[in-house]
Amino acid sequence: MSYTQLGVDDFVISADSISATLWSNGTQTLSTFFTASAQVGGSSGDFYINVYDTVLSESIQFAMAYGNSYGSGSAVYNSAVDGKSPTSTIYGQYQNLVIGDENTDFVFGAITSSEFFALPIERARYKESIFLGSLSLTIRNPLSAASGSITITDNSNYVTAVQFCEAGRVFQLITGSQGTRATITSRNTADGYTTASGSYGWLLPDIGTILLNPLAISQSINLVPTRTANTDGQNPAKIFNAISGSGFNSFPFTLNSQENISSDFIFVRPRSSQFNYSQNPSFISGSTGEVLYSSFINNPQVYITTVGLYNDASELVAVAKLSRPLVKDFTKEALVRVKLDF
Repeated sequence: MSYTQLGVDDFVISADSISATLWSNGTQTLSTFFTASAQVGGSSGDFYINVYDTVLSESIQFAMAYGNSYGSGSAVYNSAVDGKSPTSTIYGQYQNLVIGDENTDFVFGAITSSEFFALPIERARYKESIFLGSLSLTIRNPLSAASGSITITDNSNYVTAVQFCEAGRVFQLITGSQGTRATITSRNTADGYTTASGSYGWLLPDIGTILLNPLAISQSINLVPTRTANTDGQNPAKIFNAISGSGFNSFPFTLNSQENISSDFIFVRPRSSQFNYSQNPSFISGSTGEVLYSSFINNPQVYITTVGLYNDASELVAVAKLSRPLVKDFTKEALVRVKLDF
């Protein structure tokens, strides 16, 4: 068996950024929201609740949780230890994941906060990251359909210097839809959020997570988390009801995914004098190794169906199949492009 070594000019690397729908229903928007009573009422329900797109669905779309640095809004683990509860655990986990410092609080806009609502998207949904400018999330008072609502998006279209943290890029949440800032009102500053209570939270696209600032949201609608110490405030259920509509018509939750697909293009060039013979039993005798037909000695004709890529130790590492056999003889040269996606 003979080999032809590939040169530098035979390799081309390409990278493409591809956006796609995020939710499992194959659409850009999620319009129905359901929880599982067994999970909500179980031990994990004290920390978070999972959200599904249909009643019978087994595909989690995202989850909801409430974090509080003081442990308020949930019952403590041990009555002898104050402040250690599911909400303090949630807060500490995101502190380590996002900030990387257990002594530093979150800063939404210019306001430091000791609490947040977390909406982590299911890992399989967002692939590599959330597509910037695709977010549109409407929140309203779950107790009254007529009490107003607020729709938020990310400010990626309005920043010149991207902020980074331990979890990657950080974008502020502002009033608006799908990357477009809403018309400025007396309540909002030119940044798209309130000056007194900060932004409406953070979008962390690289870990597929939305953090909502309860202080800013409560200035727009009557949605206030329970902050009483050693009390089960069922705060994840509150934000679920505010997004799902809680008996009223829900607003679509719009979000897209994004991933960068790198491709190696390898150009294989059989020259006129190369690869004109075969070891196939239809070409040579298996017992003697002689060419079966004399015309194949000086004027052979073969069909290329497969391209094999080998390493320096002559070990086969990849195989590419042609869409149709390619005729090859001394009068023909070929150019085969092999694409490897990873």
